[in-house]
Amino acid sequence: MKNLLASLTDTDNSFAPLALRLPVAIIFMAHGAQKLFGWFGGHGLESTGQWMASIGLEPGYLMALGAGSAEFLGGLALLIGLLTRPAAVALAFTMIVAIVTVHLDNGLFMSNNGYEFGLALLAASVSLAISGGGRFSADQPLNKALQ
Repeated sequence: MKNLLASLTDTDNSFAPLALRLPVAIIFMAHGAQKLFGWFGGHGLESTGQWMASIGLEPGYLMALGAGSAEFLGGLALLIGLLTRPAAVALAFTMIVAIVTVHLDNGLFMSNNGYEFGLALLAASVSLAISGGGRFSADQPLNKALQ
């Protein structure tokens, strides 16, 4: 188990993941807060769940809870750089589901509710899953403690 945690928290001392982690974390947390709490003009868990059910993601409430939690908690994990790789994988999966179920049929561009924004967040998530949290991440001291 210790070896698994060490490999999940392994990262270098680069600034590049930090530069990616912070804005992507804020975006994901805001989107999760819209779904879960109705903040920032969102509709909250109940309404988001009804909408998800209406597009075939059943049970809608649980799907909204899962997507909102992945975005909010995954974004929080990215923000502090704690378990960056697993959080980024969960967020990448969330973006794949969003792209395929909501945005793909609308084409690329955001102006048509397309998938370009989701694709950018997917790419950022995959990048962080590969690189880890980088400099100033909670993964760095955690990894050293596990060594």
